[in-house]
Amino acid sequence: MKRSIMSEAAASSVGKKEKARASRLPAEERKARLKTWRALKDRFSTVGVTVGGLGVVFSLALIFLYLFYEVVPLLRSASITPSSSWSVAHNPSPGIERFTLERYNELGALFTADGEVRFLEAADGRVRREVALPIPEGTRPVAFGTGDPNGGLFAYGLSDGTALVGRTDYLLSYPDDRRHIDPVVEFPLGEAPVVVDEGGSALRTLSVQQTGQGLAVAAATEDGRLLLARFSASTNLFTGETTVRRDGYPLPQPPASAERILLDRNGRHLFVADGAGRIHYYDISRPAQARLVQSVPVVAQGERITAMEFLTGTVSVIVGGSDGSLSQWFLVRDADNVEHLTRIRDFAPHGGAIVAIAPEYNRKGFVAADASGGVGVHYATSHRTLLMERIEGEVRHLALSPINTALLALDGQGRVQKFDLYNPHPQVSLSALWGKVWYEGRSAPDYIWQSSSGSDEFESKFSMVPLTVGTLKAAFFAMLFAVPLAIMGAVYTAYFMTKVMRGFVKPTIEVMEALPTVILGFLAGLWLAPFIEKNLPAVFAILLFTPLAMLVVSLGWSLLPAAVRSRVGGGWEAALLAPAVLVVGWVSVSMSPLVEVWFFDGSMRQWLTDVGIAYDQRNALVVGIAMGFAVIPTIFSIAEDAVFNVPKHLTQGSMALGASAWQTVVGVVLPTASPGIFSAVMIGFGRAVGETMIVLMATGNSPITNFNIFEGMRTLSANIAVELPETAVASTHFRILFLAALVLFAMTFVVNTVAEVVRQRLRKKYSSL
Repeated sequence: MKRSIMSEAAASSVGKKEKARASRLPAEERKARLKTWRALKDRFSTVGVTVGGLGVVFSLALIFLYLFYEVVPLLRSASITPSSSWSVAHNPSPGIERFTLERYNELGALFTADGEVRFLEAADGRVRREVALPIPEGTRPVAFGTGDPNGGLFAYGLSDGTALVGRTDYLLSYPDDRRHIDPVVEFPLGEAPVVVDEGGSALRTLSVQQTGQGLAVAAATEDGRLLLARFSASTNLFTGETTVRRDGYPLPQPPASAERILLDRNGRHLFVADGAGRIHYYDISRPAQARLVQSVPVVAQGERITAMEFLTGTVSVIVGGSDGSLSQWFLVRDADNVEHLTRIRDFAPHGGAIVAIAPEYNRKGFVAADASGGVGVHYATSHRTLLMERIEGEVRHLALSPINTALLALDGQGRVQKFDLYNPHPQVSLSALWGKVWYEGRSAPDYIWQSSSGSDEFESKFSMVPLTVGTLKAAFFAMLFAVPLAIMGAVYTAYFMTKVMRGFVKPTIEVMEALPTVILGFLAGLWLAPFIEKNLPAVFAILLFTPLAMLVVSLGWSLLPAAVRSRVGGGWEAALLAPAVLVVGWVSVSMSPLVEVWFFDGSMRQWLTDVGIAYDQRNALVVGIAMGFAVIPTIFSIAEDAVFNVPKHLTQGSMALGASAWQTVVGVVLPTASPGIFSAVMIGFGRAVGETMIVLMATGNSPITNFNIFEGMRTLSANIAVELPETAVASTHFRILFLAALVLFAMTFVVNTVAEVVRQRLRKKYSSL
């Protein structure tokens, strides 16, 4: 203990000696040391700030590069790369009705004109299996038709008016942990042909489809009749016998020459192409009362329809003409709720007559081949022609992989060419992302975001317009609520409020910024939204009568004797106005039910609906209030500091020259503080644009395109938060969400850049004051 005390005393003595010696240093040497030390600190600070700033810029650049890296694949077009070629052993192209490819790209299926199905190795053409269909003696195949490619249905029309219906399937097994595909042909109506025409006339052309009412066959006969037959099969569990029930319906006004027939999967619509370049649309939803609705020319006068296929989902019809034209058609309802076949869009024409169209199995795209050997890859929704390329030979049939990664082309000499197909993101184009698109089932082009559905045939809708408008809408109403309150509150707090009250108010508002936005969103969605819906008149009454009440109280305060007002002192007016605001709010809420009864027939929401104004419980009004409370602390804090830091000599000089307090605020304080106030508003706007949880929880999250304050919205940030965890990595949807993030990043970057430029100009303009 003694040693410790002695060592401390010795150290203290040494320190005193050093200080004494330093104090005896010449004054110039001390100044030089202080100057050197200050220069080192300045240098260190400069380097630190510079490194920190560059680090921020570098981080932002990395974020931008990563987002752009994920988006770049959307910009790539389609390509095909030859991988192998081989020849069909016999029966060249004129003897082949159809060519398909299974999903693993291992086997192709050839349907020959004489009623045989051959399953071939897609890599080299070796025959895996040949299936001779059970065609009765004395008859022969004279027509061929298919259904939805996903179902594998096909039908051979026979010379006696019957049809043999089959289905291809591929059975998977894994012997020795290796995939083995066993191709089979099944007969859903039994191996015996079913009667389509009871009169026994040969079938000229036909189409088959599995509908909700059973299996349907539509056919045109050689003697010019148009028939629809529906079949349902039942199998006896004990005997194994299959009984087929048939319902036949003749269709009215058949065309003079029916060359192609398409039957939709719902069994409601029938499309018949004739030799004059027209399509005849029949409504067969009630077959007994089937009617011809429309006959419309679909190719130029003098040209013929050379190919016609459904896109997946059997809603859109792709028509190819002898002049190389390609067009998309589907049914559109008019003002009288009558459906009409409408030309939606045209694609880049080919150099020769279209001879084959292969639709994609799970997207709204297709591959077309023309008589001159040209192959084109097209996509309907984005209205894109992704590839136009000429290959060897005159292509007669195309087989497209169900997963869109391979393509087989069969020419007139029986030669098959296999191509690797790259086409992962055909849905994206500038017009599809930012323009109006005419989607299937819609009466007109529109901006729509709908990225998924429960159906594989769903047409993805990736318009960025509803999300961008929703983002701006949410930010606009939030700023409309927050900016006046925050800036006026900041001016009053910094310039008029007493110091004691300011010391309580400013920290309280700044603490509001620490409140998690998820809590604000939770309260807005579960309490504020139902409260506003129930008390709509009160909301508007508060907005209208609160300023009036404040003016009345202020007028009354000014009329009081000076002796009374002097007891309160200046800067406490806000405390006197608080009771008036609370009373107005209480009276407005209490009177809200009566106001609804007196003026709105008991419900203001229903009154708005009756006059044509849509109202959603979770709407932009709720978001504006909730997000406004989240933004107010940011704007208030920065703006209050800017106003409070206005040099006192400016305000005192203004007052000395006879200006009133408000004249000084308007003419001196606000211009001087304008750079800081503008920065506060822009920073608040940037936060409102990027806010996620409040808009996610306080809106219906509906991607609609309007600025109706009583309807909701979906913002870019909320959409990313909702959909990114559910989407497949590297899919088109996944990359478009990154594009949405890039758009959001660009919006905030532009806003902040403009804000900084304006702030610097304002600062330069008023720096001389």
